[in-house]
Amino acid sequence: MIFQSFYPKEWLDSTYQIPWEDWYRKGIRGAVFDIDNTLVPHDAPADERAMALFRKFHEMGMKTCLLSNNKEPRVAAFAAQVDSPYIYKAGKPSVKNYYRAMEIMGTTKEETIFVGDQLFTDVYGANRAGIYAILVKPIHPKEEIQIVLKRYLEAVVLYFYKRQKNR
Repeated sequence: MIFQSFYPKEWLDSTYQIPWEDWYRKGIRGAVFDIDNTLVPHDAPADERAMALFRKFHEMGMKTCLLSNNKEPRVAAFAAQVDSPYIYKAGKPSVKNYYRAMEIMGTTKEETIFVGDQLFTDVYGANRAGIYAILVKPIHPKEEIQIVLKRYLEAVVLYFYKRQKNR
């Protein structure tokens, strides 16, 4: 099917329902995250839930890296709150910075998971980089117009994704 390079390995309601301890037991040692609408609403600072998640990662010994197409002031401020390395203006879906994120974390493709809320940037890039991609539903419906337009196209791809999963 033409859309398969956009299909996530999993599609979940929220980043906060991912069983991270299970993934750690399976050998995952690094998690790469989009920020906006994946961890917090668009342009929001880190909330207690996000900070608690990253504390849990640090306690488990799991590495993290934030991978955002946003500008440095936004990404750096969030990264400081959750104590994570980051890459801003990442150029997703280009694979270059997915590889760089793994380099920063010291992980391989097999040890890394990517979590994001957009198919055509987040998931497509992770798939092309060979990283296990988890798509989460956007936290907040208020989005910039270019993202709103992409969501219509995503709906088409997700329709076929769901159909294939239900076979």
